[in-house]
Amino acid sequence: MMKTKIRKDDKVMVIAGKDKGKIGKVLKILVKKDKVLVEKVNMVQRHTKANPYAQQPGGIIEKEAPIHVSNVAIVCDACTKPTRVGYKKTEDGKKVRFCKKCNEIFK
Repeated sequence: MMKTKIRKDDKVMVIAGKDKGKIGKVLKILVKKDKVLVEKVNMVQRHTKANPYAQQPGGIIEKEAPIHVSNVAIVCDACTKPTRVGYKKTEDGKKVRFCKKCNEIFK
C-alpha cells in the first residue's frame, strides 16, 4: 500500500499494458490494492444474471477494470504531456502538486 500522487478526477494516460496511450479520467482510487479505475480504459465484459428486486436486467455488461497505479501517468493540462508530479508550498503555506515538465500547478 503506497501513497499515490494521483487523485480522483485527474486526467491520466496509460503508459503500459494493452491500453497503452489511452487517456481518461480517474473515477476511483483503490488504495489498498494500489489500483485506479480509469474511464473507458481496461474494459472487461461481465455476464450478469437478472435481479428483479434491484431492477437489474441480465446480460453482458461492459465495465472498467482496475489498472495498477504504476501503469498510469498524470497528464498536465498546460503542456498536454504525461508527466511526474512534484510537491511545493505556495506563499500562503498550502502544499500543492505541480508538473515536473512545465512547473504548472495542478488544480
